[in-house]
Amino acid sequence: MKYEKYGLVNTTAMFGDALSGHYAIGAFNFYNMETFAAILGAARETKSPIILAVSESAIKYMSDDILMSMIDAAHISQNENVALHLDHGHSFDACAHAIDIGFSSVMIDASDLPFEENIALSAKVAQYAHAHGVSTEAELGVLKGQEDENTFSDTELYTNPSDVPDFVSRSGVDSLAVAIGTSHGAYKMKSDKQQLRFDILAEIMAKTPDFPLVLHGASSIPSHLVQRINDNGGNIQNAHGIPVHQLQQAATTNVCKINVDSDSRLAFTAAIRQNLAVAPQNFNPREYLAMAMSAVYENTIDEITNIMNSANRI
Repeated sequence: MKYEKYGLVNTTAMFGDALSGHYAIGAFNFYNMETFAAILGAARETKSPIILAVSESAIKYMSDDILMSMIDAAHISQNENVALHLDHGHSFDACAHAIDIGFSSVMIDASDLPFEENIALSAKVAQYAHAHGVSTEAELGVLKGQEDENTFSDTELYTNPSDVPDFVSRSGVDSLAVAIGTSHGAYKMKSDKQQLRFDILAEIMAKTPDFPLVLHGASSIPSHLVQRINDNGGNIQNAHGIPVHQLQQAATTNVCKINVDSDSRLAFTAAIRQNLAVAPQNFNPREYLAMAMSAVYENTIDEITNIMNSANRI
């Protein structure tokens, strides 16, 4: 298993622990050295299992060699419970490539395909992944919004609980991303009073008890980060994330993986904007990138501790 040489683990055992312990594990997206170091550092500080998530576009941005060199240089050990996960792989080739270079977990996102085609592609990926000891995730239902150039939708389709047992059984995947009202990007809800569909989640859990579920598009969009960006020249208006108390509730259920991307982007951007506004003469990237890294680190610690409840689980 190639990922083991990097000290990585797949998500099978960590999801089992999360299910029995009624907490979630954060899957935090990273795209450069600063975000990688911040997220991994926060996990180590809090003694939390962590899923380091990378999208297809982020792999292209960093390149295979630089990405895996950073993983190697971090000297991760298996007792730290760190998984490297492909987020929203859109083809068999993308998932196979991630497995071949050392990822320990992959998501095949065929949610835009008809039900039978989604099952067929998810099963093909699962078979290849399991032959390499890699865990797999699929998606059933469609999330609205945009994460990057590869992941976007103008429509929303809640997961049909009646479809889940058949999908899980025939695809052979290890976890399932469900659509219960989350969405990609910074504009997830019309107001902070909007509720996730916990009724749908309860039906899914009743039909597939003890099966690991995943929430994508689940950033909380902290208002203080949005305000800091806007106070320093940004223009993010009417952004609403998933209220923290709803994420906390989800973390006590069979949702054992909660994806976070936008919150890290906001923390990173807010720190840079503030630094350059306060010190407009500054043109030293090491200074403002260090502040951005610190901001992502602090936000990740907060979400591990106060949303996932995964601190001190190692």
